Parts: sequence; C-alpha cells; structure tokens
Amino acid sequence: MKIEASRPLEGRRLLVAASGSIAAVKTPLLVSALVKAGAQVRCVITPSAARLVSPVALASLSRHPCLQDEDQWSPSQPRPLHVELAEWADLVVVAPLSATSLARWTQGLGDGLLASVLLACERPVVAASAMNTAMWSNTAVRRNWELLRRDERVLCLGPEPGVLACDRIGEGRMAEPALIHLAVIHALRQASQARRLSRDWSNRSLLVTAGPTVEALDAARLISNRSSGQMGVMLAQAARWRGARVDLIHGPLQVPDAWLEGLSCHPVESARDMESELIHLQQDVDAVAMAAAVADLRRRGGAPCDKPTKTAFARVLSEEMETVPDLLAGLAERRTPGQVLLGFAALSGQVDLMLERGRQKLFAKQCDLLFANPVDQPNQGFGSNPNGGLLLKRDGSLEHWMPQDKLELANRLLDEIAMLLPAMPEDSSEWQ
Repeated sequence: MKIEASRPLEGRRLLVAASGSIAAVKTPLLVSALVKAGAQVRCVITPSAARLVSPVALASLSRHPCLQDEDQWSPSQPRPLHVELAEWADLVVVAPLSATSLARWTQGLGDGLLASVLLACERPVVAASAMNTAMWSNTAVRRNWELLRRDERVLCLGPEPGVLACDRIGEGRMAEPALIHLAVIHALRQASQARRLSRDWSNRSLLVTAGPTVEALDAARLISNRSSGQMGVMLAQAARWRGARVDLIHGPLQVPDAWLEGLSCHPVESARDMESELIHLQQDVDAVAMAAAVADLRRRGGAPCDKPTKTAFARVLSEEMETVPDLLAGLAERRTPGQVLLGFAALSGQVDLMLERGRQKLFAKQCDLLFANPVDQPNQGFGSNPNGGLLLKRDGSLEHWMPQDKLELANRLLDEIAMLLPAMPEDSSEWQ
C-alpha cells in the first residue's frame, strides 16, 4: 500500500506578520508555501512593512484580508481584533522581525496591531529577525534579543550572514522561508505536548552525520548511494531548536540550502574525510547520531587521475577494491563515559529478518539505540520525507514506528537520546 507524504500543517491556523524590514519582500513566499502545505493563513502587516510589500499580495496569497493598524478598532469587529487574532492562531510567525518591533515586544508596548497581538498571544511564536549588521550588533538590540530568547513560547531564528540590502556583507539577513517553514512545523509539534517549547537539550551537545559518502574510483566514476541527508539534517535542526550545540558532518546533500542555516556544518565527501572529522569532534559531545549512509567499498590506495578503459576498469573492480572501515563501530570504540550513540541501519526484507539483522548490528556496534530503516518499503527509504522503521534499544526493548514526517521522527529520536543522557547539574538547567 502506498503511503502518502505527511502534511503536518494541514488545517493548522497560522498568523503571519511582517514588520518593517526589506526582508518583508520574502514574506509572500512564506505565506504561499504555508498555504500550499494546507495551513489556514491570515496576515498582519505594520505600516513600515506595507511600504515594502503589498498588502494586496498577502491577501491574495492567504485568501484572507491582510490586516493593518487601521483595522484594529474597526466598528465591524465585535471583539478587539488583536485578542481575536491571538486566540485564533495555533502559532504566530513574525517574519521579518525588525529592531523596532523587537523593542516594542520585549518592552511590553502595545502601540499597533502587531505589537498588541504579540502581547496578547499565549501560543507559540516563530520570530525571524532581519536588520542591518550595525543595528544587529547594537547593544540595545542584542539585549532585547536575549530577552526574547528566554521566552519559552518563542522560537528565535537569528539573522544569517550574507549580502544585505544596504550592500553590506555581514549578519542581518532573514532566515530563508524554507527554514522558517520547517521551524513552524517543529514549534507546533513541541507546543502540542506542552504550553512551552522544549529546551531540554540546553547546555548539551550533539554530533550528527548526514547524507551519503562518495568514493571516487577514477577521474569519472564513483561509488555512492541514494541518501538525501534529510534525516540527519532534521536531527541537527531539531536539536538546535531544543537548545543543543550541534555539529553536522555531511556528505553531498539533496536538501534545500536553507535547511542548513544556523548549523555548524562540516562538509565531506569520502568515508576517510568523514572519519577524520568524527575523530576530531567526537570527544567533546554528549551524543552522536550516525545518520550518514557510508559507501561500503572504495578503491585501495585512492583514485588515480586518469580514466581507465572499460577492460581495465573491470580489473579495478575485481582486484583493487576494499571495504570501507565501519565508522559506527569506530565511534563506539572512542566513546567517552556517558556519551550516547544512535546508529542507523538501512535494511530490507521481511520484518523478522530486519529485526534479527538490526539486533546483530546494535550489539556488534555497541550502540545505545539503533533505528532500522526499511529502505525497500514505499516512502520509507532514501529520498522520501516520511520515514518509519524499528527502534532497537540496548536494553533489548523494541518499538515499531509507523511512517511519519522526518522532523517528527527526529524529535522522537532526540527524546529517546535525552532519556539516556546523564542528568545535568542543577545550576546548568537554565537555557542559554
């Protein structure tokens, strides 16, 4: 039976607000994507933002009127509009969040529709800041930003480096709509379990590997696999949003570049390169999630620069190949006391056979957790968004997880890892 792609935003009520930054020109892209994902979207825009992006465009894309300050106290409204919107929304997105709107929010000022909505809102908020680099570096702005980051209802997406509208190169660019879209899914999932967004990974560190490795055979040929790297990237972003310090080692990925924003990335190609990064980074982390799909074979001695003929290449395949070292087993050998190790296994065949092979891998590679992924099942293998499989634990227990959105799966795996981590000292519990 074919498994349809999950739509985690189907029917969710999202209020998207734009404040006065040139990044507001990207807000229509975000609104369009959220509507296409099945969400009910309404828009609020500040007077400054309305000079940069058309309220008509936002109304057309959202299929609802784009609300402005003059609508706040309209006689056609039976209840205060800012209260009505704050109670209607499952989640509020502020993209972009300008320095002015940030200051109003953190100082408790309610002058204007957006400012009033943010003060009245008791639901989760995703806030994507955008401003000039000098403004972002200003002491008052950074103080306000730190105040906002302490709010347990708010997922803060800090500005990214890049070329700004003022021609300056530096921090200040708003997170791309694709990443904001992902953050919305994460925040809704977290808020469905509690009134606040979980930051249970605060003061923790996670090392994640993602994507395929590539082993060059000659100047033209290579060995790799179909892994997109999405599962590992979801683990990395979810952990970051839950407060962790995250390093992501990845091979060539097939995911939007925006999904890597905010992460400390270490791109590699071969298994040898990935192993070198693992050795360098493993010792200083609390947990490792080995989600990369490492190629099984490589050419002994490395790849030459020339491209041999077909006849000569056949000899290479039969005589000059070697097995790639088991990077997951190497992680187990080097693990530090208390370090938790999550492995992945791409398996196929009947469930009983998968279970047997998964248990063998779990104990042979000394993992605490191993997620056995049935890559021969529809929409559960490489390159698909839904993912499911068997979670095997070192204590011998087993859970069968039905196909679900990979970000949802990533959060569930982080829950499992967190339960195995040593308790943090009481004075380290506050999120930083």
